[in-house]
Amino acid sequence: MKYLFVGATMVLALLPPVAQAQDIEAGKTVFKKCAACHNADTDANKFGPTLKGVVGRTAGTVPRYWYSKAMKDAGAAALVWDEPNLTEYLANPKAKVPKNRMGFPGLKNPDDIKNVIVYLKSVSG
Repeated sequence: MKYLFVGATMVLALLPPVAQAQDIEAGKTVFKKCAACHNADTDANKFGPTLKGVVGRTAGTVPRYWYSKAMKDAGAAALVWDEPNLTEYLANPKAKVPKNRMGFPGLKNPDDIKNVIVYLKSVSG
């Protein structure tokens, strides 16, 4: 009986949390606000650069995309799109990278930001 309990516990620990799956779906829904300008599931740039693989990427480095000087400078200054930096940027793009060209004012709901990041991480592979 002891081994059955340990085995079941190990299996449950390896399963992805249900909440994370819901966060991915919620993030995909919120990402629709971004989809007019950005792809997340392909490498193709639109009006904005592709966001596929953005988590962990240095700012301003997508090939064949014409970045603002501000975004290129941010990347040259070692801005990497990790979760804390994405959180700040998604909340207020102009505050995080002043003079960047993105016209979107930001996401105001912290749960939306968290969910979009979870979604972007899910399509980074």
